[in-house]
Amino acid sequence: MSVAALVERLRASRGFRHKHDIAGVVDALARGLPRRGAGDAGELAQAVGLGDDCAAIRDGDGYLLFAIEGLVGDFVDAMPWFAGYSSVMVNVSDIYAMGGRPLAVVDALWSDGLARAEPVLAGMAAASAAYGVPVVGGHSNTRSAQSQLAVSIVGRANALLSSFNARPGDRLVMAVDLRGRFEEPYPFWNASVGAPPARLRDDLELLPVLAEHGLCDAAKDISMAGALGTALMLFDCSAVGARIDLDAIPRPEAVDFERWLTAFPSFGFVMAVRPRHVDEVIARFGARSIACADIGVLDAGREVVVHRGDERARLWDFRESTFIGAPQGAVR
Repeated sequence: MSVAALVERLRASRGFRHKHDIAGVVDALARGLPRRGAGDAGELAQAVGLGDDCAAIRDGDGYLLFAIEGLVGDFVDAMPWFAGYSSVMVNVSDIYAMGGRPLAVVDALWSDGLARAEPVLAGMAAASAAYGVPVVGGHSNTRSAQSQLAVSIVGRANALLSSFNARPGDRLVMAVDLRGRFEEPYPFWNASVGAPPARLRDDLELLPVLAEHGLCDAAKDISMAGALGTALMLFDCSAVGARIDLDAIPRPEAVDFERWLTAFPSFGFVMAVRPRHVDEVIARFGARSIACADIGVLDAGREVVVHRGDERARLWDFRESTFIGAPQGAVR
C-alpha cells in the first residue's frame, strides 16, 4: 500500500474519527463555560488545558490528577470481562502518561441484570489487583436495557508530563510493549492480562521517573487512535508539526502494519523528548525489554508528514483543521 493510501485509510478509521469528534465537544464546552477573571482561584489551580490525558490541579508541591474513560457499548457486550479489565487499565495508563501515580478508581456501570454485570466487575477486580489500584466506590444500575461502563481515576504527580509541553526540535519517541497479542477481532494489543503484576507496575513507573528526572515533559498514552492519531493529539495541544518515519515505528513481527497503526496497546506511549535525552530515555525502556525508538522530529510548522523511504504524504494540516480542538495558550 502506498503511503498516501495508508494515510487516507488512517484518517477514515474509527479511532481517528472518534478522536476528531473531541473538537466539537471541546468547542461546545468552551462556549458553555462562564468566563473567569485572572484572579479566579479555580482558574489558577488548573495546570493544563483541555486536551490532556488528565485534568491536573495544582496541589501543594505537586498535582492532583483526574481522568475518566467510557467504554463503547458493543465492546462491553462482546467482551465484558476484558472491558472491565480495560476500564481500569486505560485509566491507570492515563495517570502515568501525565507523570503521575494512581491512587484509586470509581465506576459507573449499567447492565440488564446482575448476571451481565458480574463479568465486567470481575475484570475490573482483576485489573485492580494487577495494577495495585483499589476500586473505592461508584454507581450501579442493573435494571438498564443496555450495557454501559465508565470508570474514573484519581492520582498524584510530582512533575507533569503534559501534551502542551512539546517544542519544535524535540524528537518523537515511541515506547510499546510488544510482548502481547491481539484480542480478536478487535484492535486491542493485550500485553497486560497474565503478565506479572510487579512487572506491569514497574514498567509504568518509568513515566513518572522520566518526569521527575527532567528527561521528558511531554507524553501521551497511545489510545484507540493508534500511535499516529495519538501523536496528532499531542501536536495539536503543543501547536507543533512533525515529520514521522514509518519505518522507525516499533512493531511486532508478522502483524499487518496498517492494523498495528490503528492498534490500542495496553502499554504504549508517544513522547516529545529533547534531543540530548533521547538515548537515555530509549535505554531506560530497553532495560525493561520494552521496544522504544526515535520515530521523528517536531517542528514549528503546522503540518504532520509521514514518510517511508522517499515516499511521503501529509497526515494532517492543522492550518486547515484542528484535530481535537485543544485551546492554544492553554494553562500550563
